[in-house]
Amino acid sequence: MEQKIILGHGSGGRLTQELVRDLFCKHLGEVGPSSLDDGAVLDFPEGKLVYTTDSYVVSPLEFPGGDIGTLCVAGTVNDLAVMGAKPLWLSLGVILEAGLPFRTLEKIVQSIARTAQKAGVQIVCGDTKVVEHGKGDGIYINTSGIGVLTKPLAEDSIEPGDKILISGTIGDHGMTLLTMRKGFEVDADLKSDCAPLNHLIEKVTSAIEVKWMRDPTRGGVATALNELTDGNGWGILLQEADLPFSEPVRGLEELLGLDPLYSANEGKVLMVVSAADAKQALELLGGEAAVIGEVTAEHAGKLVLNTTMNTLRTLGVLTSDPLPRIC
Repeated sequence: MEQKIILGHGSGGRLTQELVRDLFCKHLGEVGPSSLDDGAVLDFPEGKLVYTTDSYVVSPLEFPGGDIGTLCVAGTVNDLAVMGAKPLWLSLGVILEAGLPFRTLEKIVQSIARTAQKAGVQIVCGDTKVVEHGKGDGIYINTSGIGVLTKPLAEDSIEPGDKILISGTIGDHGMTLLTMRKGFEVDADLKSDCAPLNHLIEKVTSAIEVKWMRDPTRGGVATALNELTDGNGWGILLQEADLPFSEPVRGLEELLGLDPLYSANEGKVLMVVSAADAKQALELLGGEAAVIGEVTAEHAGKLVLNTTMNTLRTLGVLTSDPLPRIC
């Protein structure tokens, strides 16, 4: 096999067959497709299906805590899970740039297999294409996912007094990529939180009613919660003192003047639960999960932050990403 991807790997001929058989099928193993037909035949489950798709163009391809392979599986699995669905199947579309080292591609495919196995999903079909050197930035990936709706959310029942929870520290993914992209040297264990959340989410939703969920990726926590409050007769009040940040993220926030509430997360979930269920939800989420605010009859349609100085600050939707291509 060649040491680097060449245009012939996208020809559909012998090199394409070798690429699929000797690299993708080899490493995907049990989580990969059972045949190389033009489509997957699936056993249709009872109930409603949830379908999602996402494309991944992250730069750099590898980062502390993961790579584009980890990201493409975790991101699509999480999009299904926060809809109240049990993720079942993924497709895998890969656009490769001529010149990409095989060792890099192999590592990415290994991450795909490892993350799919962790999430308990199967990659049932896929496709590869190759573009000329300089036109593909290494590798782009698209994954579509299908899951069966098992725990429908109850967004219509959200009311003042409900609690806003997050499953862990905020802004880790975005800040990690920022330091790598800009060449900042940080003397701390800063790494992406990229991970599939479906098993954690299922543990919570099987025990209590979750009214709303979202994985706060691009745009961060503030943008996700703005999408929730928009057009509603109630608002959300966050408590700055209760927001969980790792020390490296907090330090970068102070040094660079950036707000990690708008920084991307790839392994965290936001939830709205009743006040009565908040304690149990925290126990089930474990780790550094926290109640960060509540739904309030005041500030209708707005997201407001009560700062550590006891002043109120309205948080709007992110208008321009300070660091594009974080996923």
